[in-house]
Amino acid sequence: MYKTITFCVCLALLLSACAHDRVARYAAVKSEVSYASVVDLDFAEATARLVYADNNPELQYGLLWLPEDLPASKKAPLVILIHGGCWLNQFDIQHSFPLATALAEAGYGVWSLEYRRSGDEGGGWPGSFEDIRQGIAYTAKLANYPLDLERVVIAGHSAGGHLALLAGAEIENVDGVIGLAAITDIVAYSRGQNSCQKAAIAFMGGDYETSPAAYHAANPVDKTLHSNTRLLHGDSDAIVPPDQARVAGAATGMVAGGGHFDWVHPGTPAFQLLLSTLEDIFKREP
Repeated sequence: MYKTITFCVCLALLLSACAHDRVARYAAVKSEVSYASVVDLDFAEATARLVYADNNPELQYGLLWLPEDLPASKKAPLVILIHGGCWLNQFDIQHSFPLATALAEAGYGVWSLEYRRSGDEGGGWPGSFEDIRQGIAYTAKLANYPLDLERVVIAGHSAGGHLALLAGAEIENVDGVIGLAAITDIVAYSRGQNSCQKAAIAFMGGDYETSPAAYHAANPVDKTLHSNTRLLHGDSDAIVPPDQARVAGAATGMVAGGGHFDWVHPGTPAFQLLLSTLEDIFKREP
């Protein structure tokens, strides 16, 4: 059975009021923001750019954000962030910069992964996922930064959420996995008609009927998900249907009125739910 928690707009706005001071850079906005409004946001430059694989260093790298003013005696919990964009190379890591910035300003280290996507040599299935595996494994080399590598969450948005869930199914020694408007059933998703659903077929190199074994290997709902998997979704999402957030073994947080890009805009009620979810996962003492 899946567990569902529905968050109404009034509760999300209350969360926003409580947490807004932690991320003062971004003004509060209403739900259902556009992609254009996200890419227009201000962001801080990453602390470091580190290449995690050498097949294509221009695409196989991570960007590290660290909290400012972190006390010398403290280490920040780490969020491994995987951006979305329908697995297509038209959508790169940059649209996730405001999200990474806001998470760092909220006190988290952020290891944000770029990876080969559909349209890139070696991208698509399984190359994109192989990059994510390597990028996650590279976190062991971040020990010289003020990061608590014993306190790690993997989070991904949309197609990045799909990859995050697959990674989490293989890696139990992280504190949790968060799918933000994540694609959890790529078989069902690939049968839809919007542009991102059609992109699933390009990512997989064909439809389900021609490559059932590949789809099974790439399908989070066919895996045993990480034991602490949270699926956060908006019930007004027109790109990834909300029923993708109802998966056995995962807890579901549904934001009333929430849209697809709300999760990557730090001014939204959805982002405040993400913050509260991270706080809940990391509330245990290190």
